[in-house]
Amino acid sequence: MLDAMLDYVQQGGWVMLPLLGVSAVMWALILERWYDLRRLVRGDLEVPAVLATVRGERPAPRLAGLRAELVQAFLAERCGRARLDREILAQCASRLDQRLEQRHEAIAVLAAVAPLLGLLGTVLGMIETFEVIRYFGTGNARALAGGISVALVTTQTGLLVAIPGLIFGSRLRDRAEQLRHRLAETAQLLDRDLQRRAAAASGGAS
Repeated sequence: MLDAMLDYVQQGGWVMLPLLGVSAVMWALILERWYDLRRLVRGDLEVPAVLATVRGERPAPRLAGLRAELVQAFLAERCGRARLDREILAQCASRLDQRLEQRHEAIAVLAAVAPLLGLLGTVLGMIETFEVIRYFGTGNARALAGGISVALVTTQTGLLVAIPGLIFGSRLRDRAEQLRHRLAETAQLLDRDLQRRAAAASGGAS
């Protein structure tokens, strides 16, 4: 199996090395994003628990979900003054939002680069084939097969890297967008709750 893979890589020539590098980096980013987004979805706080925690009616959560992380960050940084707390809440939500957007552009770029590298291999293989024809004519089938092999193997590899990358990258982006909506709704809910409690406190004080 390993010998067959090495032979396949050798058939594609030097272009296979950057193609394999692009594939390795892209899949590392995809797996990192999948794990992080999955962790933010599983075991998260429900909305009533979020409000109860921020109001001090229950202890701070030790979960790793999206709402739980927002609450943990806010509780660690809030100062007790409503106006500043609302700004702190917005900053905490903004940091989480940026985290949700990480890596997606890089995955898309790598998935787009892979077929271009495959096309480069195709061009190099065809140039090699035409050089053989130029010097030896069409009678040397073995030499012709080398150039054609480079062209076909690199094109195939570029597509095999790009197509799954585009599919998984799109699914991860959709999942991140759903979490961004959840984050925005939770932040707005907490902001309104802070406003109401600030208004109630000022009304009681007067």
